[in-house]
Amino acid sequence: MSKVVKEVMSANADYVAGFGDKGDLPMPPARQFAILTCMDARLDPAKYAGLAEGDAHVIRNAGGRASDDAIRSLVISYKLLGTKEWFVIHHTDCGMETFTNEVMGELLSGSLKTSSVDSAGWHDSHSGGGTSDGKYINWLPISCQEQSVLEDVKRIKSNSMVPRDIPIYGYIYDCKSGNLVEVLEATEAGKVS
Repeated sequence: MSKVVKEVMSANADYVAGFGDKGDLPMPPARQFAILTCMDARLDPAKYAGLAEGDAHVIRNAGGRASDDAIRSLVISYKLLGTKEWFVIHHTDCGMETFTNEVMGELLSGSLKTSSVDSAGWHDSHSGGGTSDGKYINWLPISCQEQSVLEDVKRIKSNSMVPRDIPIYGYIYDCKSGNLVEVLEATEAGKVS
């Protein structure tokens, strides 16, 4: 058993000891909203959005992008579990700003090992063989945070499975201050029509 597995299982035992009545929380989120945000370990939506267990749905992926799977989750959040408002929250200093689809495709074709980055860019070890499959995926990289938030809000809002009466708000989380900064154009695009 790895050190990480031991740490996780120990933390879980502590959590279970203080679990209390959380087993009685209802499936629908109590505050009836959902957040789509990045998987970055520096982001803690429970803290920056004041959430307790059972309050909201938090959907996370690389970049907090409105991928097909993220939209699938948001639609389930509304259709089956009653959320009424959605937030798209990207963040500063995001790893998705450090590469393009072409770079990712080339890195994967070099090898499946973890790549490294320095001031000159990304580098691959070219050991162990790679795959060309990464060249056929849109990795949804980000070149401008404000633009990506706006694009994602528009993509969600225009999806035929998304009701017009769900407002979608756009924000960027500042990793240096913890502040949520509204992207006004995105929130405007996500307003109820």
